Amino acid sequence: MNSQQPLVSIISPTYNHEKFIADSIESVLAQTYTNWEMIIIDDGSTDKTFDIALEYAANESRIRPFTQKNIGIFRLGESYNFALSHCNGSYVAILECDDIWLPEKLSLQVEVLENNPQCVLSWGKAFLSSVDLSYNYMLAPKNSDDQDLFFNNPPGIFLKKFIYHTLIPALTIVIRKEALLSIGGFVQGFNLPLVDIPTTLELLMKGEFAFVDKPLGSWRIYPNQVTKTYTGQMTTSYYALIQSVMQRFPALFESHGLTKREIDEHFRNRLVISYSRSGRYKLIRKDFKGARKDYFHSIFNYGWTQPVWKLRSVVGLFFSLFRMDIEWLAKIIGNASYK
Repeated sequence: MNSQQPLVSIISPTYNHEKFIADSIESVLAQTYTNWEMIIIDDGSTDKTFDIALEYAANESRIRPFTQKNIGIFRLGESYNFALSHCNGSYVAILECDDIWLPEKLSLQVEVLENNPQCVLSWGKAFLSSVDLSYNYMLAPKNSDDQDLFFNNPPGIFLKKFIYHTLIPALTIVIRKEALLSIGGFVQGFNLPLVDIPTTLELLMKGEFAFVDKPLGSWRIYPNQVTKTYTGQMTTSYYALIQSVMQRFPALFESHGLTKREIDEHFRNRLVISYSRSGRYKLIRKDFKGARKDYFHSIFNYGWTQPVWKLRSVVGLFFSLFRMDIEWLAKIIGNASYK
């Protein structure tokens, strides 16, 4: 138990995460840094998610669970900002309840933010993990020559890298609350089922970032999560978001050599891949009609870009027509299974 005013407020949205929420909470309890509070926002789960949160809260005063009538992921910003209104800390960390942190995560980021008051946000590396956490793949910047950009110094210099790679894992983000409030709290919009990307884009214009060159946690990957359910739609919405930011900050885009033509070409390529992947996720979920729709979208849109991915979509379309799972073929040819 900790009677101190918390320095870090952890916002943890959750929905039907009864299989994962205990792992997530345990990873917070295992932090070497202890001056935190965890605000859990349950979006009307229909399983035991909220009951599990209440059990932990009964034994740990730093855990504060709330529940609400389900409003869904396209109003996720409202849930985040409700949690923000209950935050007592000077820093706001994000940990959705199907992910976990490594023990020194908060300690490393609090130290770097305390020592660099000009930084509005800290982030770092993370693992992509299987559902049972038995498989880990490092999700991280791999080119050390680019790391100066990851500190966003001067503010805005990280823009091009961020647009093209969106490589900041949400579970690693810790934001200075003062900076977050200066942009009106968490940002959503553009029919995006997430808040981390549009919020980080706004903060990117506000100040420097503090990059931690170490893995800070694990991001679980499984077919039913939001990023796998709305893969194609998310890329379409992200494209709209970037177009809007470009209209607001034309001089910044020009300074990075970012033209409308270049961005359009980038997203045409990205959309072919996104809809092909979306079709594969839907095959895993046995949504064969939805898979066919996404494969058709990948094949017949965006010109002759990404021919290899269009071929993958043709193969996936064949499997969807015969209501077959493509994962066994992925394993044979050496690709990772999404299951």
